[in-house]
Amino acid sequence: MKKNIFNLIAVLMIFSSMIVNAQSFPEGTFPNEHNLDGAQWPRVDEKGNTYFRVYAPDAKKVQISFRGPMTREDDGYWTYVSPQPEAVGFHYYQLIIDSVYVADPATKSYYGMSKWVSAIEIPEGLPYDKTQNVPHGEIRMKKYWSEMTQTWRMCYVYTPPQYDEDTETRYPVLYLQHGGGEDETGWVFQGRMGDIMDNLIAEKKATPMIVVMDRGYASLPGSQLISRVDNPGMNAFLAGASTPASSESRERAERPRPPRSMFRGVFPELLVKEIVPMIDASYRTKTDRENRAMAGLSMGGGHTFQVVMNNLDKFAYLGGFSGGAGSVAQIDQMYDGIFANPEKFNEQVKLMFLSIGSEERPERVKAFADALKNKGLQNIVYYESEGTAHEWLTWRRSLREFAPLLFK
Repeated sequence: MKKNIFNLIAVLMIFSSMIVNAQSFPEGTFPNEHNLDGAQWPRVDEKGNTYFRVYAPDAKKVQISFRGPMTREDDGYWTYVSPQPEAVGFHYYQLIIDSVYVADPATKSYYGMSKWVSAIEIPEGLPYDKTQNVPHGEIRMKKYWSEMTQTWRMCYVYTPPQYDEDTETRYPVLYLQHGGGEDETGWVFQGRMGDIMDNLIAEKKATPMIVVMDRGYASLPGSQLISRVDNPGMNAFLAGASTPASSESRERAERPRPPRSMFRGVFPELLVKEIVPMIDASYRTKTDRENRAMAGLSMGGGHTFQVVMNNLDKFAYLGGFSGGAGSVAQIDQMYDGIFANPEKFNEQVKLMFLSIGSEERPERVKAFADALKNKGLQNIVYYESEGTAHEWLTWRRSLREFAPLLFK
């Protein structure tokens, strides 16, 4: 009986291999790097064109979000080929099957746009965010009880290489936050922060540090906090897409304003009062302000400015990636007027890093950075990610540029 089962399994494996080998793939294409192991679709070519193929024989209509309708083939498959190359980087998408939005079963799923979605990546072709043959740190899951919210919470903690071997060394800490519609998994998976930090540390560009990634939503018991953003305009913006799903054109979507409720809640206070003490008690950290930094993308950039600028006795470095920059018109009134006091600012702030993609209207952020510099504020760094929008490639590049500037 066992022999027959093994023989059957062997036949099925050979048959599956024959099916894969028998498929004809568009010339010059390769599987999307976020596909499940062995999945051949979706595919990408060297120019950045994308190719999708989905089996849905009973469906009346199938679409790819932010791209458009698929074409039904005679064998029950639906196909789509991008009309032009897509932008380099990581892009969320969903299948829309008869008006139902679902993740592509052929790919890994990521929490983005306030739901579990798929992703396709147009490779940048650089090694800084790829796994290399270097010493690797560890990313640990840390659960903790919050007295403030009366809930169990979870964060991810990166510890650098040699953390467990060298038990005497203490490390500075970077608190690194996700954006709206994402959660504490964002930097771990979409952001590839582990590989970025490993490579920077191996190249001696960055100081070995602990990195903490927590969930940026928190509310007091009995209060309500809207942490999900689920509308087509915002989803397109968060995905780094340049077009809504229903449009056949590639016109850039207007940047929608995040709802104010995303910035309410008590997360900034929670981080200062509970998360920082918990991390200091659980890991070998350096606990002085000169060894504590915070950065975040989009909504997380807003949280970063709220936390750091109101707690300069606890933090000395901050970074806003596509978020956090203020209004030039109100610059002298912000944060108890510290921007109007260059001497005080320069003494307390070791680094203020502001970054944004060149395709997400960088003028406002650059103007804010220039205004700060013109007031005599030092340690202001502006970085613009060329050719990217409000998307993970902008933020991976931002982390690559930001981390080497810390704790020097």
